[in-house]
Amino acid sequence: MTENPTTQPRIATRKLNRRNPARFDIAPDAETRTRIAADLGLLALPSLRLAGDLVPRGSEDLDLRATLEATVVQPCVVTLAPVTTRLAERVERRFVAQWSEPEGGGETEMDDDTRDPLPETIDLLSIAAEALVLSLPQYPRASGATLGEAVFGPPGAEPLRDQDLRPFAALAALKPKQPPE
Repeated sequence: MTENPTTQPRIATRKLNRRNPARFDIAPDAETRTRIAADLGLLALPSLRLAGDLVPRGSEDLDLRATLEATVVQPCVVTLAPVTTRLAERVERRFVAQWSEPEGGGETEMDDDTRDPLPETIDLLSIAAEALVLSLPQYPRASGATLGEAVFGPPGAEPLRDQDLRPFAALAALKPKQPPE
């Protein structure tokens, strides 16, 4: 028998069945998406959905296996025009009951960044927002947007162009022209 997925963004871990996966399917409302978009510097977040399972692992731990689907609107890095991107990403986390902080006090390199301490309540909306941040295009570019050449120089002087700054450009200018054979 398939259990209907919960649509609640917060799941109390102590209430989960330890023998069967708990299904979830959250799709925040427009107000929540607007708040997330503002927090992330997006122009808009027309859709956001996280759907998957919390699967018992052993007697205490849980594995989260989900798919994040979103449509985001970001400003183009060249023109600032809106750029719409459709995302579909796999999200995996392991919640560990017997969690211990890494030793060393300061910064330590983590072998597995999908492991987290098992909380009393799993906040699926926070997991969705974090997964969204990690999957956003870093440099969204509108179709046909290109960076022009920057040309600088003091008044009255020949400005430098990108090609003038290439390491061997000066040598190429000194090379004698070969007559055609």
